[in-house]
Amino acid sequence: MSIPTLAETRPSPATGILSVECELTARCQLQCSHCCTLSGPKASTGTMTHDNWLRVTRSIAGLGIPAIQFIGGEPTLYPRLIELIEHSRWHGLTVEVYSNLVHIRGALWETLEQDGVRLATSYYSDVPAQHDEITGVSGSYDRTRANIVEALRRGIPMRAGIVRVLEGQRAEEAEAELRQLGVQQIQVDRARKGKSVGPLERERLQALLRAQGEADAARGELSSFFLERLERLMDVTVMPPTAPTLRLRERLRSGHSAIPPGPSARAAPAPSKTMAAETDSPSCSPTTLQGCGSTRARE
Repeated sequence: MSIPTLAETRPSPATGILSVECELTARCQLQCSHCCTLSGPKASTGTMTHDNWLRVTRSIAGLGIPAIQFIGGEPTLYPRLIELIEHSRWHGLTVEVYSNLVHIRGALWETLEQDGVRLATSYYSDVPAQHDEITGVSGSYDRTRANIVEALRRGIPMRAGIVRVLEGQRAEEAEAELRQLGVQQIQVDRARKGKSVGPLERERLQALLRAQGEADAARGELSSFFLERLERLMDVTVMPPTAPTLRLRERLRSGHSAIPPGPSARAAPAPSKTMAAETDSPSCSPTTLQGCGSTRARE
């Protein structure tokens, strides 16, 4: 009788973990009022390289975790999402893509049709104007609904989440509409504020932010996006509303770099060319979605 090795008898550190979320980008075509990650058209694409993400998927599979979820931002704006999905499937992972379904490229549809791949999306109302009010983008309801219909037509497994954000929001009617379309796995929730923090945790957060800011400034990169996301997640202002802080936030809202580039700093990256390619039109507007290409696959 063979004696089990230590590696065979030691439980995996990932035991009980069913899925891992991978936030591929914070960039998104929408500007949802309740978004806890402050995603949007001008948000960061992150610092992870494609090789980093491939390594992450292999590590998840190696730990025996059965599933991976690609989120954002909007994960379909990640230029090599198809490759990530296929790499994950090759390593035996079940894949879910949580997308706003505003725009899906033809080649991506084919990948989503593979066994072991599924979609998830958010839906807010059966009234286009109310849905668009929450997403901050005119026309988003029509595009998301059309792509839900297309996904179901293609037999892609799908679930949907409805978040109550507005007073009088037609959440029940939105659920009924989804079920009528053919979506059966639906979760209804409400927007929540982040947890409050005490003085000690606030002090630790401030120290973390200072260290992150100094490190990013030394590399000529931006730390403000990190700061703003953390503030939103924790529902706490971790920096006092001093004049410099207010100026920094104003730069953020206007889409400028939070840390002005110095002599040795790298310039802020230009908008990704791949994003324009994925929308099929250089005139795609993030606030109206006009010119953003077809919502259906090219047959």
